[in-house]
Amino acid sequence: MLSIRKKVIATGALVALVAGLTACAPGDDAEVDLSGKDVGAMANFAAGEQFTATEPINFSILFSDHPNYPLKKDWLLWSELTERTNVTLEPTVVPMSDYEQKRSLLVGAGKAPLIIPKTYPGQEEAYVSSGAVLPVSEYLDLMPNLSEKIEKWDLEDSFEGLRQADGEFYVLPGVHEDIWQDYTVAFRTDIMEQLGLEDPKDWDEFRDVLAAIKTAYPDSYPLSDRFKGDSLLNVVAMTFGTSAGWGWDAASWNEDDKKFEFTGATEEYRAFVEYLHSLVADGLIDPESFTQDDDSAIQKFVSGKSFAISSNAQTVVNDYRPALTETVPGATVAKIPLPAGPAGNVLSEATRLENGIMINADALKSENFTAMMQFIDWLWYSDEGAEFVKWGVEGTTFAKDADGTRTLNGDIDFVGVHPGAPKHLQKDFGFATGVFAYGGATELLESTFSEEELAFQAVMKEKDVLPLAPPFPLEESEREQATLLETPLSDTAKQATLRFILGQRDLSEWDDYVTELEGKGMSRYLDLVNSAYDRYAETQ
Repeated sequence: MLSIRKKVIATGALVALVAGLTACAPGDDAEVDLSGKDVGAMANFAAGEQFTATEPINFSILFSDHPNYPLKKDWLLWSELTERTNVTLEPTVVPMSDYEQKRSLLVGAGKAPLIIPKTYPGQEEAYVSSGAVLPVSEYLDLMPNLSEKIEKWDLEDSFEGLRQADGEFYVLPGVHEDIWQDYTVAFRTDIMEQLGLEDPKDWDEFRDVLAAIKTAYPDSYPLSDRFKGDSLLNVVAMTFGTSAGWGWDAASWNEDDKKFEFTGATEEYRAFVEYLHSLVADGLIDPESFTQDDDSAIQKFVSGKSFAISSNAQTVVNDYRPALTETVPGATVAKIPLPAGPAGNVLSEATRLENGIMINADALKSENFTAMMQFIDWLWYSDEGAEFVKWGVEGTTFAKDADGTRTLNGDIDFVGVHPGAPKHLQKDFGFATGVFAYGGATELLESTFSEEELAFQAVMKEKDVLPLAPPFPLEESEREQATLLETPLSDTAKQATLRFILGQRDLSEWDDYVTELEGKGMSRYLDLVNSAYDRYAETQ
């Protein structure tokens, strides 16, 4: 039996994704009249064509401000974007640490900007019933670049996985041509070499590596983590055939029994919890990993107090390597390939979808609505737009040779390409930031990768892919009931998980914990989910 991350979906072919220009309103057969909403729009806008509004337009956007490269009004990004598209963006700036909370408050109060990026699939569900966000699936006909990629990259099933019970989806996700795994664990590779240790192939070997470091440095916690442990929980759980941390989903598909189970009560989840508890109990993971802020975890790592920490490619280059070089001469750090687990040497198919964009439902009232959808399509989904937001302006920030190879200008640094350069692609120009640059063609994604990261990704491409679970499209009344049940169930599971891992609750009490979940309505929640699945299955 394998529990696979669930997707709440209702299926359909690409033809259902890309409707005609005159769209149907969600939940009925009424047509939405887009006449009078095409001011500034291009006639016959096509994939691969530069979008330029026929008159100057301003669009509001919610902007997640990253502390490593805070927004600057004089970024080349802004002026060049207006030059190319005739669109000026008006950002509502929110600190990255407060983004989700502020987004929720703004959307709930009806004061959100028109364009709401940095929204992961699933996060939009909270706003569907209120009508606060647009059923964007109704308007894919206005987005030729995205429509082309859905078909070309075989993303139909992934997109259908976004649909709610009304048949619509409410978020435009970032899309990857191929599966891409960035997050894993970074190690002090100089220490591994010193101790004769190799990259662990699975989580048992991972334990052995930590144990060897603990033996050599008995007063240390070999791994002291950041992200409140959510990255580590996510990647470990995925390879145990379950979900946790950033990847938590309340319902997991049991392929053997053909039904959904509550994730936090499955045998896979218990095995995952037992594994992490054993690492904490043996002093291999710092108990503060699940509560400390990122700065504390980073400081422990770069000062030599710990030897492993969760990471992606950019955090190695930006957060760990420079500081570690200064504080511990001769120290080196690198990501390890994600270890295999009981579920196999696997990655999730869900990694092809990235954080994306919600559209304020009020946007449909604008005379510039069609132009806005064309603009979003070009900026986030066209090859030209993707290159622009990632690399900047050819001749100013990068050069491009005849075979398409891009080279960052020598006076500009990014991910350690030109250490010590006086300018930085993100900080000084506004390119390659998380608001605009994510997803896209594999060639573009890997165009800024170092040889080190390319080697890492080559190993990741050898992994097997976990299939998507079947759908259970909840109707509106069911969704409300499911949310009321799922929230306390998930909270209970997450709190108990942390206590089990830290040893604050003995694992012998697992059955008592499952009984507590039952008291929170676990069976009622699963009845809703499985009834919705059965209803869907009967239509297939």
